[in-house]
Amino acid sequence: MPKLTWDKTGERKYETGADHGVIYPVIDGEYGAGSAWNGLTAVTESPSGAEASAVYADNMKYLSLMSAEEFGATIEAYTYPEAFDRCNGTAEISKGVTIGQQNRDTFGFSYRTLIGNDVKSNDYGYKIHIIYGAKASPSEKGYQTVNDSPEAISFSWELSTTPVTVDGFKPTAHLEIDSTKVEATKMKKIEDALYGTESTEAKLLLPDEIINLFKITDPSLDVSATPITGEDDLLGKKAADLQSNIKVNESTGVISGTLNYVTGYTGFSSKVDEQSGNYIALDIAPKSGFPESLTVEVKGGTSGPSKLLQSDHQAVLKIKDTNKQSILIKATNKGATETKEYLLTGVTLKTE
Repeated sequence: MPKLTWDKTGERKYETGADHGVIYPVIDGEYGAGSAWNGLTAVTESPSGAEASAVYADNMKYLSLMSAEEFGATIEAYTYPEAFDRCNGTAEISKGVTIGQQNRDTFGFSYRTLIGNDVKSNDYGYKIHIIYGAKASPSEKGYQTVNDSPEAISFSWELSTTPVTVDGFKPTAHLEIDSTKVEATKMKKIEDALYGTESTEAKLLLPDEIINLFKITDPSLDVSATPITGEDDLLGKKAADLQSNIKVNESTGVISGTLNYVTGYTGFSSKVDEQSGNYIALDIAPKSGFPESLTVEVKGGTSGPSKLLQSDHQAVLKIKDTNKQSILIKATNKGATETKEYLLTGVTLKTE
């Protein structure tokens, strides 16, 4: 097992920001079309409950019972969309005339936070947060005269929630989607649904709908990478010449292990500058069958995608920077495409 290390380059991560707010009011028992929430300044998540209650028996602590966990939040903004009016307890009795103290409609809410690291700053990735079954409590509004130090009024709403069901799990009122772990094509499907497209309205996705988006129904598109071992000829080298202790974690999408420094690798390339360095050897294959097209490439590299065949789906790839490069696999069959990206942050590159 590799020795634990701390604060490696590219692994010093942080989260910041709040933007891309969208509200989805419940209309006739279903979440309606989304509306952009401009002027969002902060979202504070406030889970509560899940507290231990000790039970004693036989003159000792017998067990601990956990109370139910609830999810709440606070939204802060300089303004809010008209779609939020009914959720805020107001109703329009005539154009431009509203009254308060009305029923408060339930709504869904999504927003985005940024993920940064020491290499890419705030451009490393982002998380999409979805809140279900929200109700907004009345909030204070403070108006002041315009003076020599004017400030815009900031609104704030506290939210309580009612969880929705999730097949195979406990009900939840909060869901997160991490762009650094979810394939780009799946993120696009989710964002097209949540934010709408030129031809479709913005729609809130329930947890089960998101789970279904991640399911691959065609086994020929369910592709995975396995490190090559043994004595296979890899363009004039063997696996042990190239790598050691390579492991592929399918749940996290991270590859770990060590890539040896290799010289004189003439079978890899006729170009002298490509014949030395670090190389990873992987067998890339679907769960069953074989897609019409299967390619692999080093994202952040210079060679572009290489096509794999049913008769030969082994790949040797040159790796130069484990923090800036990744391995991208794309499978296409009958008009459907699935992509899978493996990060190389767990890989150590030996030097000459």
